[in-house]
Amino acid sequence: MLATRKRLGESRKRDLGAVVRDGEAARRHLLEANLRLVVSLAKRYTGRGMPLLDLIQEGNLGLIRAMEKFDYAKGFKFSTYATWWIRQAITRGMADQSRTIRLPVHLVEQVNKLARIKREMHQNLGREATDEELAEESGIPVEKITDLLEHSRDPVSLDMPVGSDEEAPLGDFIEDAEAMSAENAVISELLHTDIRHVLATLDEREQQVIRLRFGLDDGQPRTLDQIGKLFGLSRERVRQIEREVMAKLRNGERADRLRSYAS
Repeated sequence: MLATRKRLGESRKRDLGAVVRDGEAARRHLLEANLRLVVSLAKRYTGRGMPLLDLIQEGNLGLIRAMEKFDYAKGFKFSTYATWWIRQAITRGMADQSRTIRLPVHLVEQVNKLARIKREMHQNLGREATDEELAEESGIPVEKITDLLEHSRDPVSLDMPVGSDEEAPLGDFIEDAEAMSAENAVISELLHTDIRHVLATLDEREQQVIRLRFGLDDGQPRTLDQIGKLFGLSRERVRQIEREVMAKLRNGERADRLRSYAS
């Protein structure tokens, strides 16, 4: 009996080890497959005072964050979801650097280095690194860390307890809010893409009428009279076209494509 249990225990350990290895391999593959996306997005921010390699490094942090927060069950493409996090990380890195503009030149490099290490360690540890840990990782004397941090980041700690019981760290709420923003951004982008595909199934005039009526291109909805003048049509004819299009959109594959956004 004991021997059987021991064999079962060893078998489960091997199975668990295999699962862990497979998960790590999948994570590495996902990371490597999206490195070009990071480079592509980073290039869009060149010429704004931050070297391309630094932009890529910040973007890689965003990619790692996206991997941690991604939920495949929600139906998003990973690359679409990761784009939001990568852009967020790059713009934050640029904002951090902008705070150092008035510093002496010899301090700027140290401040940027420390800010980046601080973010990386928070990513790896799941908490804010101590000054001693930052000093060991960066090679900067611990007594200098505090002064540099004042120039690089907001002094509010993500580990600061908040709430009525002060049990949850501030970082938990910030991360949840960011994840929701990422999901909303992805949903909005997917919706616009699907609307474009659906409208492409209509004839040219129907497309133009709907785009103008709902302000899809510039956010400025037009009245029936305004659209009628543009096309040389009566107000009633424009209304009729609108009704015909809306009837088409409520049925068939077009409706199926857009219905999930209304839920």
